Amino acid sequence: MGRLTTHVLDTAKGQPGQGITIEVFRLADGSREHLGTTVTNSDGRCDAPILKGDALMPGEYELVFHAGNYLRAQGVEAAEPRFLDVIPLRFGVADASQHYHVPLLLSPYGYSTYRGS
Repeated sequence: MGRLTTHVLDTAKGQPGQGITIEVFRLADGSREHLGTTVTNSDGRCDAPILKGDALMPGEYELVFHAGNYLRAQGVEAAEPRFLDVIPLRFGVADASQHYHVPLLLSPYGYSTYRGS
């Protein structure tokens, strides 16, 4: 059964990104369909897959990480507007029977992602 998961690592502090709100959208025909919202736990992960089974279909998706709120809560000082605030990650799902793990490695002035396992 396919599933979509994520986690957030605060690379500046070397710790999980706890309490980060993440929204998931399906993209099709120029529109964005909101599929759900979750928040990372103390390990920087979601308590359950973001999407699983029939909810994960081939197509394009977007995870939206509300990183600015997290960075503010961590006491990271920055000029407003922040360099990083809301981070959208768009990716494709070709085979919905597979596990798609899309983590966010975050610092106040940069981020990266990859397809994990």
